[in-house]
Amino acid sequence: MATVFQWSGKTTKGTVESGEIAAASKDEVMAQLRKKNITPTIITEKKAAKKLFGGGGKVTDKDIVIFTRQFSVMIDAGLPLVQALEILSTQVENKALARVLAQVKDDVEAGSTYADALKKHPRVFTELYANMVAAGEAGGILDTILNRLAAYIEKAMALKKKVKGAMTYPIIVTVIAVLAIAVIMIFVVPTFSSMFASMGGTLPLPTQIIINISHFIGGWGGLITAGVITGLVMFLKQFRRTEKGQLLTDGLFLKLPIFGVLLNRVAVAKFTRTLGTLTSSGVPILDGLEITAKTAGNKVIEAAIMEVRKAVTGGKTLAEPLSKAKVFPPMVTHMISVGETTGALDAMLSKIADFYDEEVDSVVENLTAMMEPLLMVFLGGTVGFVVIAMYLPIFKMGALVK
Repeated sequence: MATVFQWSGKTTKGTVESGEIAAASKDEVMAQLRKKNITPTIITEKKAAKKLFGGGGKVTDKDIVIFTRQFSVMIDAGLPLVQALEILSTQVENKALARVLAQVKDDVEAGSTYADALKKHPRVFTELYANMVAAGEAGGILDTILNRLAAYIEKAMALKKKVKGAMTYPIIVTVIAVLAIAVIMIFVVPTFSSMFASMGGTLPLPTQIIINISHFIGGWGGLITAGVITGLVMFLKQFRRTEKGQLLTDGLFLKLPIFGVLLNRVAVAKFTRTLGTLTSSGVPILDGLEITAKTAGNKVIEAAIMEVRKAVTGGKTLAEPLSKAKVFPPMVTHMISVGETTGALDAMLSKIADFYDEEVDSVVENLTAMMEPLLMVFLGGTVGFVVIAMYLPIFKMGALVK
């Protein structure tokens, strides 16, 4: 990522000027100033202002979509590339993106292609974005490619939002359920326990089980359990950072009863949408498969796509190795085969992506409809069992009094 430098220097006319430049080093700043016939006298790195609540440093997908749409309109209107970048670098609200665009503009002015300038900022502009821009520059249809990119990112954002929505609801309900049960076990049950202990006698089995669990959670047992869970989570995070760990866990995720189906549908939609967008933009099929594999988000899917790429390199069609991968449904491979035969692969991939986007909607709706009653039964059943267990001795005592 480029750093912002503050500079001051003299022009050929002897006047003193100052300003800010985003660059990788001071030497690069000096080179840029000399191109503008300015002799630098002071160059210092600008310190980032501390923000009370943070933020502003991350470039989101929404920022990229807005920039891409605006840039496309400017290019279509006939504005020179450098001028369009200069205007947008001063207008975008995200300061991090503004700094990157200023650097991209300077690189383009220095003779780089727009795609090569974007590739210097992989954290902001993905490999897919840069390659599609390169295809657009080569074909003279940059404005069309930018519109396709914006549409692709918007659909990818919508897909991600659906998955997050499907995951968020059960997680929130489960957390609330666990917190409610923990509060009952730690604060409510001990009150009943001390009252029963003062009465003496033998407690019913359900009551004794709940009191034992309460003592365990409220004492060292709770701390040990929390420590074990924390350690397990940290181990899994570290394990997933390894190639083997990510491959193993991603494979397990795809085999989950309900969420596995959702993840598979998302993977198919993402694969077909990405590959369709790349091929329709003029990116070679082998490059498209490589980029699609890297953006799959699942190591099992990525490995399958790379195997397909290897087979295509050997002269096979796309559909044949896809059917052997056993990751994509048969319908997908048959439709891709038809697309290859008719010469309309990009259009067929887009249709498959649209279909599986709707499939994701359906799976999310079914998942939410199924999880809601299950979670309610779990929460109601657990709390109900605790309440009944606590009142059993009171009922028994009432019967004895009668």
